[in-house]
Amino acid sequence: MTSSVLYTGELRTLATHLQSGSTIETDAPTDNQGKGERFSPTDLIGTALAACVVTTMAIRGREFEDQLKGLDIKTEKIMSSNPRRITKIRMIFTWPTSSIFNADQRNKLIDIAMSCPVKESIHPDIELEIEYNWVAES
Repeated sequence: MTSSVLYTGELRTLATHLQSGSTIETDAPTDNQGKGERFSPTDLIGTALAACVVTTMAIRGREFEDQLKGLDIKTEKIMSSNPRRITKIRMIFTWPTSSIFNADQRNKLIDIAMSCPVKESIHPDIELEIEYNWVAES
């Protein structure tokens, strides 16, 4: 087993990673009866995608390790109401100003990003909108 999820009441859960003991609390979103004071379960899909993308970049693009430090990926999930599900995940990559990539390096990183296991597990009906804010070459 990987995790334990305990329902704590008031539309909240406490997830514990069994190997490390680290925890994540969730709350239902404000548009679905929650307080929105924690990640919602659906927020974690976009968050997992961003974490997986950068981790996969670091694993498969070891030569970029120093340039990946400080990469900030903002995520947003867009929901539909009937049926209630994620229809789009937006990700905005903002690279540190010290991270300059040529066109070939950018293409390699994009290819790596689009092959991460979470991306490959997301239903193809979920639209991915990705913005890469690369630092301009000198």
